[in-house]
Amino acid sequence: MQDSAVTRYPHLFAPLRLGAMQLRNRIAHASMTTRLARERRVTPELITYHVNRARGGAALIVTEPLSAARFQNLPHKVRVWDDGELEGLTRWAHAVESLDCRLLGQLQDAGRGRHERGRNPDAIGVSALPDDLSWTVPHVLSRADIRRMIADFGESSARLQRCGFSGVELSAAHGHLFHQFLSPWMNTREDEYGGDLEGRLRFLQELIREIRSSCGRGFLLGVKAPGDDGLPDSIGPSEAERIAGRLAATGEIDYFCFAQGSHSHTLDMHVPDLHGPRVPYRALTRQLKAAVRGVAVMAVGLITDPSEADALIASGTAELVGLGRPLLADPAWPIKAGAGRAADIRYCVSCNSCWGTIAEGRPLACDNNPRVARADEVDWRPQRAGSTRRVVVVGAGIAGMEAAWVAAARGHRVTVFGLSGEPGGKTRLLAHLPGGEALSSIYDYQMVAGRRAGVRLELGVRASAADVLALAPDAVVIATGSSMAWPRSLRREWQQSGAILDLRACVAELLRLRQPQGGTAVLYDLDGTEGTYWAAERLRALFDRVIVVTPRARIAEDVPLVQRLGIERRFARQRIEVLALSEPAQETRWEDGILVYRNVHSGDLAEIRDVMLFTYSGHRVPEDALVRELEPLVKTLYVIGDAYAPRGVMAATAQGHEVGLSV
Repeated sequence: MQDSAVTRYPHLFAPLRLGAMQLRNRIAHASMTTRLARERRVTPELITYHVNRARGGAALIVTEPLSAARFQNLPHKVRVWDDGELEGLTRWAHAVESLDCRLLGQLQDAGRGRHERGRNPDAIGVSALPDDLSWTVPHVLSRADIRRMIADFGESSARLQRCGFSGVELSAAHGHLFHQFLSPWMNTREDEYGGDLEGRLRFLQELIREIRSSCGRGFLLGVKAPGDDGLPDSIGPSEAERIAGRLAATGEIDYFCFAQGSHSHTLDMHVPDLHGPRVPYRALTRQLKAAVRGVAVMAVGLITDPSEADALIASGTAELVGLGRPLLADPAWPIKAGAGRAADIRYCVSCNSCWGTIAEGRPLACDNNPRVARADEVDWRPQRAGSTRRVVVVGAGIAGMEAAWVAAARGHRVTVFGLSGEPGGKTRLLAHLPGGEALSSIYDYQMVAGRRAGVRLELGVRASAADVLALAPDAVVIATGSSMAWPRSLRREWQQSGAILDLRACVAELLRLRQPQGGTAVLYDLDGTEGTYWAAERLRALFDRVIVVTPRARIAEDVPLVQRLGIERRFARQRIEVLALSEPAQETRWEDGILVYRNVHSGDLAEIRDVMLFTYSGHRVPEDALVRELEPLVKTLYVIGDAYAPRGVMAATAQGHEVGLSV
């Protein structure tokens, strides 16, 4: 691997001296909450997840936040503030460190921050100010509280060192507690921990001194610092430079990582998606690096491709690249890149579904990696089946294609029928909308893997039961997707006129248009998922005015919070209007270009004029007619994806994967 790596990505795979330690390359796994711990203890799944990233080639791993102070007691975070979990921590460290990968524990506290609905009566904070998302007002830390907290963090760091960890990272970004001390907007204290920059830095500087006193200079100490939290009168690039420069001057920090956003309407800045440029924080990272006086910098933020990562090192922007979501999608990203196998990487699609799963209290999962934290996850290839079977898959969307390539790689003879001329199904349509382009990597990977395994594709074919049976299959997989149902709240005669298309059909037509259409487009949103809002942005590029009408209290309720924040911001900037708690009324006069809508509670009516386009995004109905035909005729029949019940990308890929293993 190394010779190839040096040739292809010489800077990314060059070793690095970091503090007292040598790293084999410049690739780090950035901290991600996994929710794989249970009852505050290290679990086999938690160890396996991190071992897989070390085995996949990462040189350094930063864990999820640990419970390092006595007031921290959440069940999904490993407790390190006493000796109760020494054995588990030691096993965890040894398993990772034995693979020539440095393991760092992350220390932080969310403070007043809260993702869940409702307020947190146990929250602590720097000042008596509400959290911008949950409106939680915390208990304000006293001087005695601060001293106890710093002592706990120092003792916990020493405990991690005894267990074999190589260091710790202090997370002072994202609006968490340490960030709150640093921010002039969040810190209104009048004691020595507030006021001017010196006062606001005091907590973090005392914490750094305590850890150095407890662990010595041989223990790695990184700081995730704010680069731009996006809030007025808080920490923008200039203030971030001042903070980073003062911290670097202590000589106690081994690396900085600059993160963006805060626990507010800018929270999504820390996990950027493809509605902006790739590697969006390159210039800011370069600017802040100049302020840290030679201390190593870890670049983070939408770095998905090995070429992007290598260029960051080559340009001197950073010494390390922190990959969170990309190494979740494919833990073998480093070894594949180093071996010249970048085409084999299952790329991160930057959808933030992973963020959504952990925010909902579920274990970390990925749209493009159905094998997260399994023992054989790294560079996985399915084991050959005991006997070869003839398998027919009807439907070339991501559920069907996942089942097909996995089954074929196990040695089965697989034929896929696809209605469209290209694989990908409805996901391909989403990939043509603003922000969705990375979704193409899901079906692109499946296509490459399928070809390698010998999948036979019959595209542009509406397969009948006779077509399927003619191949004498031993097993049939139905992955025919779904269609949008006509909303029951709309008049049936409007449907019969044929003038109103569902959003999928409408977008397929609009993607062919290049010239503005003028007038107003109205999108009736009964869906609440991301594709609907991407489509609204496409409409905005073509129409003078776009209005989203929904009977719900708000849009994007079924979207992870960080994605919803981005949708709301883009809608505001693009002047896409939202009429909540509303639905089209019977009094609508299409012939006059007038949509009449009613409030779902009061029944009050109002009008939208100059309507040039009306479309709807409704609930989906499985396309399962072929299931009913084949059930009496086929011994082994699987129904997956939307054909079983409408679902998102993650569930479709995961179900297809399991069926490919079962068939």
